[in-house]
Parts: sequence; C-alpha cells; structure tokens
Amino acid sequence: MRVQVHGNAKRINGKAQLPLLAKNTLSGSSLAIVFLILLCLGAFFTTRLLDSSVNSTSPQESIISAITYLWPSDTPKTLQKSLNVNDSNRIEYPLNCSLGEETRTCLGNYYPAKFPIQNPDPSSSKPQPTCPDYFRWIHEDLSPWRETGITEDMVSRAGGTANFRLVIVNGTGYLESYDRSFQTRDVFTQWGILQLLRRYPGKIPDLDLMFDCDDSPVVRKEFHREPDSPAPPPLFRYCKDDATLDIVFPDWSFWGWAEVNIKPWVPLLKDLKEGNKRTKWGEREPHAYWKGNPTVAETREDLLKCNVSEKEDWNARLYVQDWIQEQERGYKNSDLGNQCTHRYKIYIEGFAWSVSEKYILSCDSVTLLVKPQFYDFFTRSLMPLRHYWPIKADDKCRSIKYAVEWGNGNQKEAEQIGKAGSSFVHEEVKMDYVYDYMFHLLSEYAKLMKYKPTVPPKAVELCSESMACPAKGLEKKFMTDSTIGGPSSEAPCIMPPPYDPATLHSIIEEKENSIKLVEEWEKNYWDGQKNHV
Repeated sequence: MRVQVHGNAKRINGKAQLPLLAKNTLSGSSLAIVFLILLCLGAFFTTRLLDSSVNSTSPQESIISAITYLWPSDTPKTLQKSLNVNDSNRIEYPLNCSLGEETRTCLGNYYPAKFPIQNPDPSSSKPQPTCPDYFRWIHEDLSPWRETGITEDMVSRAGGTANFRLVIVNGTGYLESYDRSFQTRDVFTQWGILQLLRRYPGKIPDLDLMFDCDDSPVVRKEFHREPDSPAPPPLFRYCKDDATLDIVFPDWSFWGWAEVNIKPWVPLLKDLKEGNKRTKWGEREPHAYWKGNPTVAETREDLLKCNVSEKEDWNARLYVQDWIQEQERGYKNSDLGNQCTHRYKIYIEGFAWSVSEKYILSCDSVTLLVKPQFYDFFTRSLMPLRHYWPIKADDKCRSIKYAVEWGNGNQKEAEQIGKAGSSFVHEEVKMDYVYDYMFHLLSEYAKLMKYKPTVPPKAVELCSESMACPAKGLEKKFMTDSTIGGPSSEAPCIMPPPYDPATLHSIIEEKENSIKLVEEWEKNYWDGQKNHV
C-alpha cells in the first residue's frame, strides 16, 4: 500500500493567457471616498427598490447595488478597480496574476468567500430547475456508506492507489499529491474542482477525499459484501462497473485535454453544434465511422477486422489515430467539429470507459455503442433504441453491418435516435449540469463524513492563480478558456430523490429488453441472408 508523498503538490504545469491586473492605483483616501459614495448609492437604490411597488431597476442600479456586497472587506484596492461587468450585469473577477508566471503560490484571495445566490434580473420568475435524472445515481454511488458513514480510516485506506488527496475547509481547497497521473488528468481534475469553488463560493461543505485518475476501477464489491467485511474505502475516479464501488466523478476533459488539443466542453459543444449544421443527416456518408487508438485494448484491435476490404464490406470505415503524427501536423485532422460527417459513429471502450463517448454522442449521428462494461457519471441514463444502437461485443462486424443496413432502410427512425443522443448530451450534460453534479455529489459525500476535515500537514493551498498563472501552451489556454469569471447568480438545480427499487428494476429491464429486441432483429436478418445464398 503506497503512502509515499512526493513533496509539494503544486507542480501544476500548465495553463492560460490571463489578464494582468491594473497597475495604476488611486490614493488610499481617494479610494475610501469612492467606496463610501458607492455604498451610499447602493443603499439609496436598494431603499428605492424596497419602497417601489413597480420594479423599474435599471442595469446601472443593479450593478451599483451588487458592488456593495460582492467585495470582501479585505479586497485589495487595486483589485477592486480590475473587476469587470459582463453582458449579464454580473461582476467578474479576473485571476490575480500580478506576478505573472511567478505566481506559484496563492497571493491572498480577493474572490468572494460567500455569495448570496440570486437571479440578477429582479423581474425574472424562472423556476429553479430539477436536475437531470442521472443525478439520482449519486444516491446509489454513495449507498455503501449510508449506514456506516465515512471515517478518517476509510479515507486513508482509499489512498492506496490515489493520485492525490483533496481537502476543502471553509471553502478553500488543499492538495496533498502522491503520484502524478498519466498526462495532465490530475491537473485538470483539480482545476475543475477549483472552478466549482469559484462558481459556488462558500457553498461546498468541508470534506476530505482521495482521487485516482487511472482508467480502471479498483474497489471491488466482492471484498466488502459480507457482514464482517471492512467498509469499502471511498475512492473517486472517472468510471466504474457493476463489480466495483468507486465513486464516479466528471472527467478531466470537461476543462480541456491539452495533450491532444481537445478544447474545454463549453467551446467544444459550440464547435459540435456548428459541425452538425454543416452536413444534414441524410446527406452524410451512409457508413459507420470510428477513429482512435486501437493499441489500448484487444476489443479495439478486434474492431479493426470490421474495416472495409477487397473481400468484405461491413459498412464500417475505421481509421487509426497516430497522436504523435497528429501533433506534428498541428492537429489538422483531429478537429472533432469536422467529424460529424457520417450517419453512424462507433463507440468502443479502451482500457476502460473512454472520454470519447460524449464526443461521439454529440454529432447527431447514430451512436453504435459496442456493449460496454464501464460507465461514467451520466451514461447510465442512456437508453438503447432511444439514444443509441447496441452493438454486440463478441460479433462486432455482423452487428455493425446490420445496424447500418437497418438505419439506411429506416432513415427517419435512425435520424431520430442520432438526434436524441446528441440532444441528451447538449442539453442534459451541458457544463452548468456538470458543475451541479459535482456540487451535489460532494455535498452528499460531505454529509456522510464522521469526522471534521482538517488540512493535512503536507498539503498546500490550491487556488486558480497558482495553477493558471505559471502555466504554458495549451494548458494555459484551456485554463483561461474554462475559468469561472464570477459566482453563479442562480442556485444549483434541485437534487432528485433516490430510485426506489421498483423504478430501478424497471430501468434495467427496459434496457435489457431493448437490447434483446435488436439481437432478435439481427438474428432474423442474418438467417434471411443464409436463405438467399
């Protein structure tokens, strides 16, 4: 069991062209006078609002009123001048990179420690939304600790394979690093959690967690199912399967995958929407498309046997992605927004689940999903024949050929499946919901803690400045592009209740029945082909 600590966790490589703060300052007395005037104006307009029976607040009044509570009392005067007001009349807080690339420590937090969540438009009556249904799996993922709670010993045992330990105390993150992950998975996961703290300052409870950035889950059910078995260690990672108890968490690529030039989720979704518009579904290539690295798993090597050849056409067009060569060419052939050109796209797992699933689903193409073993935080709500078409893992070529034949013969129905899967990702897995999933998962996790989290002796404070300011290249750009500019003006979506046993059983049964139906269609198709020979 590894508990070797590798020094200062702040290695954080990379990250973003960040605006320098204003250098010109007023005298202390002048600023004090200005601030007092703003306070008085804020009080004046607030009083007018309270006394008025008709809401006539102007944008300028909203801004002035907001300033009176957005600035913490210890906000440096130079930083107050740097605050920006965006198009929604929300004040944004630029990162404090006053020392440029030398900003390797947290220089004091001028960001609000707390923020009164409210809609900035007083005339708005938009109801608070209920979270998508896949949020209900949070209750299932945390159920192993529902009776026992989570003790400090359990968390320590989870450190056996963890890449890092993250503690949140009074809204501030502290990091203890063990092993660096593959590429920058750990960096961008930590960055994502920091952006959550910026989105909902003061709203994340104190907590203590271990995070493993490797692909395959390791907390196996079989070692913890007996009454006298030890409680499982709570270990966070990106995926799990039915045999494991790891706690699933949104993957690092939502904030960007620098090594392969995949943008953060918000700008990437825009690219994918534009890509969908360029080629109508019926005008797309009538074949199944896949491009990726086949060397990471035998099942992908097996998939390559389904490629078109002189002897056989399985209706599949498969391409090997050489990332080293692609990097040398400036990623010209790996723009995901330009890959929405086929009616069908294949998803197949690698070492475990693959981040490519959300990109494939986003293209309006019918996702041909090779029977998976693993799932991430949202994919358990995907339904066969509604969001995707199921493909056999042990008979891929024939299964893919039939799926394409069926889709080309039933184009209206096939297009509906493709667009339903795409709509699910664009609407129910948009970045607002990714943050809300993190918020509710961490909040529910914190409720289970049986001890008060404290900052570990070897942990260091984690803040956006210490990560982003000294960063370089794509890491710096992606961190800049995914920075939360200011606290959310709205509360998180409403957490739905747990599944009751009957509902959970019916969901599983519906999935199984849909897959069996496709297998029956497929069998009849191939039996018919034999009869024609």
